[in-house]
Amino acid sequence: MRAIVTVIGKDKVGIIAYVCSILAKNGVNVLDISQTVLQEYFTMIMLVDASGCSLPFTDLSALLKEEGLRESLSVRIMREDIFEAMHRI
Repeated sequence: MRAIVTVIGKDKVGIIAYVCSILAKNGVNVLDISQTVLQEYFTMIMLVDASGCSLPFTDLSALLKEEGLRESLSVRIMREDIFEAMHRI
């Protein structure tokens, strides 16, 4: 199952590595990534394959949210089909 991960927060060294290490430890593969820094704000969106995830999706979502808060980041994950449905006119 593919999903969209978004990350927003103040820019600092290691954000990509931090989020990707959480995903990798739980069997989630990054398929595509786009990130930018707007002045001092970091934003990233990733397309991931969560079909090999070792956790239920809701637990992965909670883990990303909790671990993001530890680093003052907003980290969210959403199933790709739900993301597309929300953005379809």
